[in-house]
Amino acid sequence: MIASSGDRAKHPTAFYLWLGLSAVSAWVGGHVAHAADLTIPGGGPNPAPVPWLLGDWDGARTRLLNTGIDFQFGYTSEVAGNATGGLRRQVAYTDQWTFGTTFDLTKLGVVPGGTIQVTWTDRNGSNLSDDAGLGTLQQVQEVFGRGQTLRLTQFWYDQKFIDGLVDWKIGRITFGEDFASFSCDFQNLTFCGAQPGNLVGNYIFNWPVSQWATRLKFNLQGFGYFQFGVFDANPNYLKVQQSALPVFYSGSTGLLIPAELGWLPKFGNLQGSYKFGGWYDTSTAPDVVTDVNGGPAVLSGQPLLQSRGRYGAYVNFLQQVIRPSQANSVGALSLFFNATMADRRTATTDYQIAGGLTYTGPLPSRPEDDIGFAVGTTHVNGRIAFAEELQNLAGLGPVAVRRNEYAIEFYYTCATEHPIRDRPRRHQHEFKRTGVRAEDGCEFLTPHRADRMAATDGLPGAGAVLRQDLPRSD
Repeated sequence: MIASSGDRAKHPTAFYLWLGLSAVSAWVGGHVAHAADLTIPGGGPNPAPVPWLLGDWDGARTRLLNTGIDFQFGYTSEVAGNATGGLRRQVAYTDQWTFGTTFDLTKLGVVPGGTIQVTWTDRNGSNLSDDAGLGTLQQVQEVFGRGQTLRLTQFWYDQKFIDGLVDWKIGRITFGEDFASFSCDFQNLTFCGAQPGNLVGNYIFNWPVSQWATRLKFNLQGFGYFQFGVFDANPNYLKVQQSALPVFYSGSTGLLIPAELGWLPKFGNLQGSYKFGGWYDTSTAPDVVTDVNGGPAVLSGQPLLQSRGRYGAYVNFLQQVIRPSQANSVGALSLFFNATMADRRTATTDYQIAGGLTYTGPLPSRPEDDIGFAVGTTHVNGRIAFAEELQNLAGLGPVAVRRNEYAIEFYYTCATEHPIRDRPRRHQHEFKRTGVRAEDGCEFLTPHRADRMAATDGLPGAGAVLRQDLPRSD
């Protein structure tokens, strides 16, 4: 069922919780601000521009921010259509609303180095990949997915020790906000969010799905950091029942344990980020091809072989190569490269590779605009391709032998003076390398046109991750 963007009555409990949280925050912030006799920066004859899309609420938001309470509101919509390919030509719209609150416990005078983050997301609309029958491995609208419903996306406590050298987080956490983290400036899921969740989304869940988890991070001065986490492996987090509440689901299958080493060099004034990570899930999982007797299940019809453990590894590189000024990002060029591999025993898609660039200020008259270009591929496990070939040879087909899906995307962002960003000219091209039998061929070529608009109401970096689009999505 497609949910309406305006139907807020469908999730009254969580919505009223957020309103109550906002009211309490305003009351506390107002009292603390009055006691501290806080002032609003830039309140003279030439006040500074208000950084929030919804305004400063007569100075209340500035007072709240100064006392340690920060609100985030966000809206992202994506409209996509296919020129060719698929079963039919179609246009699809999807959106996401985000409501978050950050409590800086240092400013509030409660716990030095402590932070609490609470975030709900609400997704609505439909998905072009399904509506047009594109059959893509990766969605062309990354903001769609994981149920069009209201979810509790973040509900965690973070504590810093030893002047920030040690950082501990616990609560309901999204995998991609800490591990394999990558932005969602692009719209195709190949180039958005944490790659492990794109590749093995049956057990690694990206935004907006959160899991009970903990993460311990060690900041290494002059180098970067090392971190690891422990997540509750449980498919019930994908449910839409009680998804807006911090419930503990039964049915855990094991533990998901990721680890990541980050090198953060600076070459002159050019910042870099080089992440090396991996994960191991202790759950029992089925083999994608082999049955309980050691033969191909597609021919025998026997149950798949079950065994313990599934794993993978990834790299995530981001490097500035041009930055004329440290004062702003005009003329800045950055390159990125992401690659992830998963074990071939349990993963339907076993690797994803993507690379591209972003450039800010392509036009002298539009210094805040930016452009992006990316290419990538997602690979279907070769063992599955072999099983599909066996089906055809045994006369059980014809079955398409799936191999690679390739994606190419270009975007242009129009930035305004307010926190609204519109990408009115976005092109995606996808095609698959498949074969009806053992030979390879192109199944279809699918160009897409898409528009995306995002509006955020919160200071940059507020909330530690307002949608990990910060990254985001599934």
